[in-house]
Amino acid sequence: MIQDAKDRWTIPKGHIEEGETAQETALREIGEEAGIRDAKVICWLGKIHFRYRRITTLVLMTTQIYLVQALGDTDKIKKEEWMNGIKWFPFQDALDKIEYEDIGKLMLLAMQRIRHAGL
Repeated sequence: MIQDAKDRWTIPKGHIEEGETAQETALREIGEEAGIRDAKVICWLGKIHFRYRRITTLVLMTTQIYLVQALGDTDKIKKEEWMNGIKWFPFQDALDKIEYEDIGKLMLLAMQRIRHAGL
C-alpha cells in the first residue's frame, strides 16, 4: 500500500494515458508508484467512483481496480517523492488501514478470488 501526502493509506492508482487500456494503466501505475515492474493482472475486481476538488472545480473520477500479482523481487518496493510511505501489509492489517471503504470492499472480493484460484 502507499501512504499519500495526507497520510492516507491506499493502493497505487492513476490516470489513463492516451492509447492505454485500464489494465495497462494499472500495471504502469504500480511500476511508477511502487517500483514493481514485474507483475501480471489476475482479474478485474470492479470500479469505484469518487469526487475530489481541484482548485474550484469538483471532479468525478471513476477508477478501475484490478487484482495484480507482483512477481520477482517484491522486497524492492520504492515510493515516489510525493508519498509519505509505502509498505506491504498482511491482508487484515491492510484492510484496517485502507482509507476508502469502496477499495476495502474490493479488497475483500480480491481475497475471495485469491482463495478460489489457489494463488
